Amino acid sequence: MTQETLVPDDSAAPPSSGGNRALDWARKHRGLALAAAVLVLALALVAANALAAPPDSRVLSARNPGPSGAQAVARILGNHGVAVHPVDDFSAAVEVLSGHPDSTLFLYDAGSYLDSGQLQRLKGLAGRIIVVAPRFATLQDLDAGIHQAGVVPEGTEILEPGCRDTDAVAAGPILAPDAFLYSGGSTCYGARAADGPETGVMARSSTGDITVLGSSGFLSNADLAQQGNAALAIRSLGFSGSLVWYLPGVSDYNSPGSERTLNELAPPWANLLGPWLIFVAALAMVWRGRRLGPLVFEPLPVVVKAGETAYGRARLYHNAGATDLARNNLRAGTLARLASHFRMPADASADYVARRTAEYLDRPYAEVLALLDKTPAGEARLVEWAQDLNKLEQEVAER
Repeated sequence: MTQETLVPDDSAAPPSSGGNRALDWARKHRGLALAAAVLVLALALVAANALAAPPDSRVLSARNPGPSGAQAVARILGNHGVAVHPVDDFSAAVEVLSGHPDSTLFLYDAGSYLDSGQLQRLKGLAGRIIVVAPRFATLQDLDAGIHQAGVVPEGTEILEPGCRDTDAVAAGPILAPDAFLYSGGSTCYGARAADGPETGVMARSSTGDITVLGSSGFLSNADLAQQGNAALAIRSLGFSGSLVWYLPGVSDYNSPGSERTLNELAPPWANLLGPWLIFVAALAMVWRGRRLGPLVFEPLPVVVKAGETAYGRARLYHNAGATDLARNNLRAGTLARLASHFRMPADASADYVARRTAEYLDRPYAEVLALLDKTPAGEARLVEWAQDLNKLEQEVAER
């Protein structure tokens, strides 16, 4: 009787697929596969962040939905039929104004980037200009007869129109704390001094083509719904069917002959370099941190020489200009050493120490007391006074 042994035929087994081989490799090298997946995900996130358009966070930008932006009033104007054209540079503003005659120009030049020539060109193209919180140079270049007149008194937030301007009367009171005041032309939302001209947060030129608003707060998304802010903003900016929203920047400085910025000169791939270096540094810190282990704190004795301590304290007094504190410390130290020399108690008064020192040195009591109670004026006098105290102590010690 023969016994047969069954042996599996390898040729009959189904061939291993590529997917199974990849799965087996991933199981065998789990750590390397996980690191590769994390690296690919990190690169994808960095690339998406670099290629995505950065959010607009500029103050009073029509595209900024944040508290300091003005997207809300721009959308409200758009819903009321006003075509809002946000522009970011001088050439784009000129192009839009040239294609839309009699447009209203909204101008917020917080850094005074525009020069006189640029402002005059914008003034000639726009039918009406709304300027927010302009500086002295901007008002002078616009030549609208409007001048700076200080700020709203501290503690004043709600302002009444106080004028006959139709926009201001219809809007009513507004919330504009810490706003600027202007004089010249017709003014609203201000107060008239007893011996000065009328001032207001809103000032309009005699021709009516230039309006100055002294606060960016009531146009922002955060405060638009307060009081009559929204009504005044919509009536002021919605005068015409076209509104050019222009926020000058650094690129407009001395435009168009200004030099190219560093960001413009850098290649496109340079935007990925910074995030990539941060990611590599983070990986290196994790790698080395795990390799070296956690930190161990070990108390060590620290010896600081008395001279170094005194020198460091003197430098601190000098940098802070604390001559009074230095004088008090010098006087207290001198009194303590003199009292110790004469074997007096620690709470001995300055008069008692001065009297005992004067008797010991055979000097007038008033002279010694005046020296101990002297208040030097300035650092130079303080040094001279310290030297006089040192001489007094030396006389006592050598006698």
